[in-house]
Amino acid sequence: MNCQCEEAGVQRLKRVVGWIGAVLGIGLLALIVSIPVDALIGGGRVEALTNTIIPGPDGPIRAFVAEPSTPGPHPAVIMIHEWWGLRPDIIEKATALAADGYLVVAPDTFRGASTTWIPRAIYQVTTTPPEQVMADLDAVFAWLSARPDVIADRIAVIGFCYGGRTSLLYTLHNPAIAATGVFYGMADVEPVALRQIQGPVLGIFGGADASIPLSEVAQLEENLRAAGVSTRFVIFPDQPHAFVGGIESITTGGAAGEAWQVLRSFLAEALLNRPPTSLPAPSGTLATQRITFFGDIHRRFVCGW
Repeated sequence: MNCQCEEAGVQRLKRVVGWIGAVLGIGLLALIVSIPVDALIGGGRVEALTNTIIPGPDGPIRAFVAEPSTPGPHPAVIMIHEWWGLRPDIIEKATALAADGYLVVAPDTFRGASTTWIPRAIYQVTTTPPEQVMADLDAVFAWLSARPDVIADRIAVIGFCYGGRTSLLYTLHNPAIAATGVFYGMADVEPVALRQIQGPVLGIFGGADASIPLSEVAQLEENLRAAGVSTRFVIFPDQPHAFVGGIESITTGGAAGEAWQVLRSFLAEALLNRPPTSLPAPSGTLATQRITFFGDIHRRFVCGW
């Protein structure tokens, strides 16, 4: 009797294990299939959002360009998207920034790829060669510099998440960048390399970001200052990663609105030669930060690019 019970238990366990394996297999297959399917949709998204074609090193670069309403020449800003690719929230921010007197260009650094699906975002970041991104940004910079309505020695680069990291890396690649804005992006850079940076650097971070340790933020700030770079880092205590969304999140106030005002003040001082604006420190108490499992995955894929 005991043998029969044990055998029945083993059979049930095998069925459960088989069921779990089948579910995982189907899930993995669905995940694998979803990546190319999402890619087919993404190209249409990017094409619908862009309004300019910039000649690239090995093909056209799609971009969205927002121009000021006043006559130029103007300073310019290259705005780099998050790991999702070029999305409507970047278009909104570019348009808002152009109203301050900058010609803003938001290039598609993933060459047609755009998504809201995390596995696809990871795929986009990990399969886009860094050398290709730098070459495309070189083409965007050259295109801006050649425009008669752009002040060629006043071109800044700013970015969000993946774009924040890419902004810092591009400034190291191209010291002619006049100012750099990094929104919750990190890069593993040798301190001595930071001496190449000529313009000021702004860093915006969330104190509750589950993917970027504040110890690393502090170390980057210290290294920049030690390299002689004019640096301003602002930590918004209660905010998670990517807390500055579309224009609605900015105009409704709160931390996103405050962070946007910090950026506006920074760019006005760096590119328009305006005196610095005195802004209140971000409100909130800096709590103990927790780096989550998924936050660490995000960090490893984006910051390991």
